[in-house]
Amino acid sequence: ASEEEVTLAIQINGKLRDKIVVSASATESEVKELILVRERVELYTKGKEIRKTIYVPKRVLNIVVK
Repeated sequence: ASEEEVTLAIQINGKLRDKIVVSASATESEVKELILVRERVELYTKGKEIRKTIYVPKRVLNIVVK
């Protein structure tokens, strides 16, 4: 069977900033690794402290920065 892919929304402080297609079986840490190197995400996280990440599998990863 082919591996299922899902489109995850990437939110920063609750606002949609990007989307990424990942494998449906990707773990939270795998998803974070992929997301944190993305240019659009770096725009909003560079030089800021990542307070927490909220991961809803197959739906969204929300990054809270201060």
